[in-house]
Amino acid sequence: MMRTSTETDRQDTGMRAATLVLGVGNILLRDEGVGVRVVEAMQAVEIPKGVELYDGATAGFDLLDVLADRRKVIIVDAVDGNAEPGTVFRLTPEDLMPRDGQCASLHDMGVLETLELVKRLGIAPEEVVIIGIKPKELSWGLELSPEIARVVPEVIELLLAEL
Repeated sequence: MMRTSTETDRQDTGMRAATLVLGVGNILLRDEGVGVRVVEAMQAVEIPKGVELYDGATAGFDLLDVLADRRKVIIVDAVDGNAEPGTVFRLTPEDLMPRDGQCASLHDMGVLETLELVKRLGIAPEEVVIIGIKPKELSWGLELSPEIARVVPEVIELLLAEL
């Protein structure tokens, strides 16, 4: 887990940050890890008080407690869509729910299912926004493709506007 000064402040006061920016993805598969890479890059940016940055990696149900009882959760992830690589989408969980048994997320069991579970448990965030980025390269490697790396600053600006 990535620690931030905002998170440390939250732990010191015993209060949970109202807003969570959750980066998810597998950093071993290049652009599939874009959500995690965006959250890492946000470490260098001043974020508003009451916001927690969290590296969710490929966790699924392990995120139950992380997502529970937040005012707002913004998830950053690679999203498959009918668009050019590097296209940035602003979505809701409902936009990604399966219509034909297939999720648009690149994770088999993950954030969407976890969001559905926190909802059923009555501890869902009040608002969930998904910032999805269409990946280009999903081969083995740690670096984002140049096309996806170029949109990271744009995604950070979108996140700051959401906050």
